[in-house]
Amino acid sequence: MTDSTLESIPQPTLVVDAKGLRCPLPILKAKKALTGLQAGDVLEVQTTDHSALRDFQAFCKQTGNPLLLQKEEDEVTYHYLARRA
Repeated sequence: MTDSTLESIPQPTLVVDAKGLRCPLPILKAKKALTGLQAGDVLEVQTTDHSALRDFQAFCKQTGNPLLLQKEEDEVTYHYLARRA
């Protein structure tokens, strides 16, 4: 990664490791984690389930929590969500 790529990745307040879990468990873990965060805090969720990309897009659209970034690196997908106000 370049320095500009590193700068564009949001700094998470909390990281949830949902690797190896299949739908709907990563979403449920994210939902639980978000309840403990303040408005504007960033949650990073790490997943290996290929359907998680679409799942997190739909989850954020339904809940109003902004989806800041999704990136794939090797076999892991990183989802960055902001806690809605």
